[in-house]
Amino acid sequence: MPTDVTRSRRRWLVLAVGTVAQTAACSFVYGMPFLVPLLRDSAGLTLAQAGAYVAAPTAGLLCTLVLWGAIADRYGERGVMGTGLVLCAVAVGAAPAGPGPVLLVLLGLGGAGAASVFAAGGRLVMGWFGAHERGTAMGIRQTSQPLGVALAGLTLPTLAVAVGPFRALLLPAVLCLVAAALVAGLAPNPPRPQLAPGAAAARSPYRTPVLWRVHGASALLVVPQFAVAAFATEYLVREQGWGAAAAGAFVAASQVAGALGRIATGIWSDRVGSRLRPMRWIAVGATAVLLLFALGDAVAGWLAVLMLAVGAVVTVAPNGLAFTSTAELAGPSWSGRALGVQNTGQNAVASMVPVALGALIGATGYGIGFALAALAPLAAIGVTPVSGERGTPPD
Repeated sequence: MPTDVTRSRRRWLVLAVGTVAQTAACSFVYGMPFLVPLLRDSAGLTLAQAGAYVAAPTAGLLCTLVLWGAIADRYGERGVMGTGLVLCAVAVGAAPAGPGPVLLVLLGLGGAGAASVFAAGGRLVMGWFGAHERGTAMGIRQTSQPLGVALAGLTLPTLAVAVGPFRALLLPAVLCLVAAALVAGLAPNPPRPQLAPGAAAARSPYRTPVLWRVHGASALLVVPQFAVAAFATEYLVREQGWGAAAAGAFVAASQVAGALGRIATGIWSDRVGSRLRPMRWIAVGATAVLLLFALGDAVAGWLAVLMLAVGAVVTVAPNGLAFTSTAELAGPSWSGRALGVQNTGQNAVASMVPVALGALIGATGYGIGFALAALAPLAAIGVTPVSGERGTPPD
C-alpha cells in the first residue's frame, strides 16, 4: 500500500471508528450473560433455558462470519459493517418484552448482523495501516472485546431491573446504530492494489498449511483465555471465600489490564517484525500460568489468585497477533474470508470451553482441571508456524 496512505492521519480516525463499532457489537453479543439472573427471576426460566438466549447471538455470529468476510473481500468493508450493524440494531430493537421462539430468532439475527464487524473490521484496520504499525493498530482494535464486556456489565443489569431484561437490549441496539452512522461517515474503504491487465486473481492462501496452523494455534489459545475468564469469579467466591463484589471488581480490573496487554503485545510484534514468535512465547506463558494456578490451588491460595490476575493479561494477549498474522498471510484479496474463518474457530472453541472445563472441574477439582487445560497452550507452542511466517509484507 502506498506510503502516503499508510501515514495519513485518517488511519487513526478509521481505527477509532472501527474500535467503537466492535465495542458496540461486543456489548450485545457478549452482554447477554449479564441478563441471566433477571431472566430466571422475571421469566421463570431454568438455567438451561436462559442459556439458549445467551447462546443465540453467538450462533448467529458463527453462521455468518465467513460469508460477511467474503462479501468484504469483494465489495469493501464500509458497506458490510454498516449494513450488518443496522441489521443487528433492527433485530435487537424489535425484540419482544418476553421470551419465546421469535425472540430467539431475533437474537440470532442480531448476532448474524454483528458478525459483519468481526469479519470486516479487522480487514478495514489492516488496510489503513502499514506493516510497521499493524500490530499496534490491531492490538488497539482488539481491546473492543473487554471494553464491550465492561460496558455491558456496567449498564445492562441496572437497565434490566428498570425496564426488563429484553428491553435493556435497546442500549446496544442504539449503540450499533450510532456505530453504523460513524462507519458510513468516517471510515472509508482503504485503497486496494490494482491488478495489472490480464493478471490472474490471487490464489487461495489455504493451499499451504501455514494459515491453517495459525487458526489452529489461536483456537488452542482460546482454552486458557476462557478458563480464566469463565471461572475466575466462581473460584474466588467459592474456593477463596471472597465476596461477590470484591470478586467482580477483581475481574473488572483484570479486563482493563488485559486490554492494555493486547496493545503492549501489538507494539512488541511491530518492534520485532514478527507476529508468530511473540505468539509462541505467549503460549509458553499461558501454559505456565495454568500449571502454576494448579500448584497454587493445591498448596498456596495466594499463588492461585496471583495466577488468575496474571492470566487475565497473558491469556488474552495473543488475540491481536493471530488476527494480524492471519490478515497478512491471507493478503488483501482473501483477508476478509480468512478473518471470518479465524473468528469462527475461536468463537466455536470459546462456546465449548466453559461447558467442557466446567464438567471437568466438577469431577476433578480446579487444580486438575486447569492442569489438563494447560495441554492446549502447550500444544499451541508446537502448532504455531513461526518458520512459515513470510516476514513483514512491504507497504
